[in-house]
Amino acid sequence: MSPNFADAPHIPVLLDEVLASLAIQPGSSHVDGTFGAGGYTRAMLGQGARVFAFDRDPDAIADGQALVAASDGKLTLIAATFSALEAELAARDALPVDGVVMDIGVSSMMLDRPERGFSFQQDGPLDMRMSQAGETAAEFLNTADEAVIADVLYEYGDEPRSRRVARAIVSARPLTRTTELANVVKKALGHKPHDKKDPSTRTFQAVRIHINRELGELADGLAAAERALRPGGILAVVTFHSLEDRLVKRFFRERSGGLPGGSRHLPQVTAKAEPSFENVARAVRAGEAEIARNPRARSATLRVAQRTAAAAWVHEGAL
Repeated sequence: MSPNFADAPHIPVLLDEVLASLAIQPGSSHVDGTFGAGGYTRAMLGQGARVFAFDRDPDAIADGQALVAASDGKLTLIAATFSALEAELAARDALPVDGVVMDIGVSSMMLDRPERGFSFQQDGPLDMRMSQAGETAAEFLNTADEAVIADVLYEYGDEPRSRRVARAIVSARPLTRTTELANVVKKALGHKPHDKKDPSTRTFQAVRIHINRELGELADGLAAAERALRPGGILAVVTFHSLEDRLVKRFFRERSGGLPGGSRHLPQVTAKAEPSFENVARAVRAGEAEIARNPRARSATLRVAQRTAAAAWVHEGAL
């Protein structure tokens, strides 16, 4: 008796819309670029796909082993970032693939575990590393120049008073706990108990994006998916804030012939190339029913495009 893959412990946002866009056929080959709790992967397995799922988080890879065992050889879990998907698939003789889905940003699993240090709402070590390797948030904030911290907060968090927050962080060093950082930001910005949004939200987002090189990984991952997809294959990307969404939107517009140039994260190509994507769908956002079930869906945006038969564009690597 085959396992019931629909019984997922975690339902990702816009799942029905993602599955509709992928139009999975039994036996087709698909990539889940952000395995997390396995929601998209379970759904794709349930529709008969062969799935290669990526995650840089060792906890997600460990937690997913039970699903691998239940998949009858249909699921391969790969401990790597999705920017490495082309190389990892090539090493497994698994190219090209029929579809790629990416759910960008921090997973609910990471946010819900205080020991990972992603949430300002729970006390934990000031860590924020998705891969659990490399520089921690505490190491960055306790050693970086004030101007560098201010730039990170402004660029990745849209923090309008980034200089004030950076000055407060430097004055409060050393910082080791999430609640310490949150309180420093609240004090610097004059937080009031009745304020709807915690002012440390922007700082935590910015530091997390910087520590994990999230925008650079996204740009590199989009290009890797472009190279890995067969003609007619589908790339579906779910984002949760405007920095990510703008990058995905620009990638699809450029690759479908709608833009001539590049950007900081999508460098200028050296020559005009044939469109590598077509049928770029309008952005899809969650309906009220889904938002009521899962408030995280409120900020989600899905963008989808179809691979053409043209060669992949030259990608010089993101910053």
